Amino acid sequence: MEDWLERAAKLRQWTGNGVRAPHKPLLLLYALGRFQRDADGELRYSAVEDDLKRLLAEYGPANRTTPAYPFHHLVGDGVWEVRTDRGPGSPGSGVRELRSTGAAGRLAPELRAALRREPALLGRMARILLDLHFPPSLHDELCEAVGLEWEWEPEGSVHLPDAGPRDRRRRDGRMRELVLTAYEYQCAFCGYDGRIGAVPVGLEAAHVRWWAFDGPDDIDNGLCLCSLHHKLFDKGVLGIGDGHRILVSQRFVGRSPAARDHVIALAGRPLTGPQPGTAPVAAHHRDWHTRQVFHGAPRPAAPVPTAHGEV
Repeated sequence: MEDWLERAAKLRQWTGNGVRAPHKPLLLLYALGRFQRDADGELRYSAVEDDLKRLLAEYGPANRTTPAYPFHHLVGDGVWEVRTDRGPGSPGSGVRELRSTGAAGRLAPELRAALRREPALLGRMARILLDLHFPPSLHDELCEAVGLEWEWEPEGSVHLPDAGPRDRRRRDGRMRELVLTAYEYQCAFCGYDGRIGAVPVGLEAAHVRWWAFDGPDDIDNGLCLCSLHHKLFDKGVLGIGDGHRILVSQRFVGRSPAARDHVIALAGRPLTGPQPGTAPVAAHHRDWHTRQVFHGAPRPAAPVPTAHGEV
């Protein structure tokens, strides 16, 4: 089992300056989900291309990309195989070649055999891929998106093979309390401050630069956000611009009053907090999020109503 966990942790990816390249992890998660439903089935590229495009658009980097790249290159990591109408082997990383040759991929035979012998291996591989490439706020919905079902193991019970210095770090369990205190238990975007008795509810400590990409457990890399705005922040709908003002993606579409009031109207507003004497979000963490997570260009600042209700 450990060999397969190590391969999942060490997928070869283009890296540089904290750039996100989750193409291979997304394909492998998708393939694990399909294996659960049909252990012997193949994924014909032309049949799954749209599914993979949607995953990359929703969970991949902001720049446009193609699923043909991981479909071809994942073979080199020893966990995937490709065949065409002409026989074994990938025809290349071009969309046209993959379509015209009837290219189909599936998990490598040795991995399929290991998954049959040790059913727990699938969940452990998935957990490693999620922890190393995506923030916790997206794990459940990403599993749903790729059709993965398994019982979550308690956090910390899954050993992450050493894939480099970042995997030897340990999370600081104090971060949530420090960040929520710094922002006085209010969402930095909307001011929400709900409690049940003395216990805050629906408030979370968000990493600006994700932990999976060397984001530290420091206050200047954290925001206190309500559950809704945390999810939208991690999916690139919201961001932080110059002057610590809220960015709202032009790609976001919402016609309901709720969408306008809770999202679109935030454009250009200053963050709420942190309290005086506390470090605000550091510029290099803001810049990473804007480059790697935020989608598209920001909307213009929302008009400010006058005392008479005019804008």
